[in-house]
Amino acid sequence: MNETKVNIILAEDDLNLGFLLVEFLESQGYQVKLYRDGESALKGFKAGAFNFCIFDVMLPKLDGFNLAKSVKAINPGIPVIFLTARSMKTDKLKGYDLGADDYITKPFDEDELLCRIKAVMNRTDLAEASCGYRFRVGRYEFDFSNQALKLGDEVRRLTSREADVLHLLCSSRNNIVKREQILTAIWGENDYFAGRSLDVFISKLRKYFADDPSVRIENIPKVGFILSCS
Repeated sequence: MNETKVNIILAEDDLNLGFLLVEFLESQGYQVKLYRDGESALKGFKAGAFNFCIFDVMLPKLDGFNLAKSVKAINPGIPVIFLTARSMKTDKLKGYDLGADDYITKPFDEDELLCRIKAVMNRTDLAEASCGYRFRVGRYEFDFSNQALKLGDEVRRLTSREADVLHLLCSSRNNIVKREQILTAIWGENDYFAGRSLDVFISKLRKYFADDPSVRIENIPKVGFILSCS
């Protein structure tokens, strides 16, 4: 596996540790982007093309657990390692319940983190995760990173929110994606107005796929949506 293709998002509010980890991991061939709080990390994740997460648990504005929950809603298969100064069993169980791949208690050795990253890469399909930004949808190709929907030689540029909604649907193709999950992950709230906005975006996406009748975005009333290709 070519490690230079691994693009890591690191959320750590201790700048000294954060800069140290960035320098170390980049020296090992990884690409790393550092964020100091959970809210900025979530915005950065939505705007970037990351395929590996390292999150401190005790982050300001949005803690690491809720950050991971939002990230997993967008890309369920992305690996996550938690960093924490606490070693409570309940915290670790909560992290694993959220889909964490590993959990490292501070202080730790840099080489230990490197070994943990490689171990996670070996037991997860990181190649597939890194390709989780390109999807074949019927006759269309969706490039999430570039917000592009391509049909033959024609390319439609999606808005950021259109791309986010479509990415969630593509990541769980042929399965229900709950309205609450979409609204929380993308709008940050689950209320009437956000719900109406979501319905508008779903209608737009249906129109974008109009040239391929095999592509359907089915509405499951009061539950969510299913993207399918017959």
